[in-house]
Amino acid sequence: MYKITALPTDDVRAYQTGAPDAYGTAPERAISNGNGNPCRHCLQHIPEGEEMLILAHRPFSETHPYAETGPIFLCAKPCKRHSESEGMPEVLTSSPDYLIKGYGHDDRIVYGTGVIAPTNQLGSAISEIFTRSDVAYIHVRSARNNCYQARIDRA
Repeated sequence: MYKITALPTDDVRAYQTGAPDAYGTAPERAISNGNGNPCRHCLQHIPEGEEMLILAHRPFSETHPYAETGPIFLCAKPCKRHSESEGMPEVLTSSPDYLIKGYGHDDRIVYGTGVIAPTNQLGSAISEIFTRSDVAYIHVRSARNNCYQARIDRA
């Protein structure tokens, strides 16, 4: 069993009030076109016409060769964090496929765990990666743009 973990509310609220991103710059503001703008906090698509933030995010506490940094979107207005008990969120059901990779307790990629999983096989691919004892957690990324979507932890 596993749980989908969205970005922490405290971090998101800081970005929403202008805190610097992974590159030390304030988040950019833009208007959502309603398509392909997933918020990494509520894990829903930002509605068309709503203001959103675009910022560089590094889902690791330290920099190292495996600490990928990339663009993400957030709702500009406060939104409710996706609850880990809500099941598969909208942002992980709206693309044809996703890139998933297992990471060890040292925050390094566990080689042999990376897979592009079709949406209808995402749950089974996650479960398969978690059969490995050396995997501490999984990152889900866009298979097309490599953008970070969410973290998956064991339940």
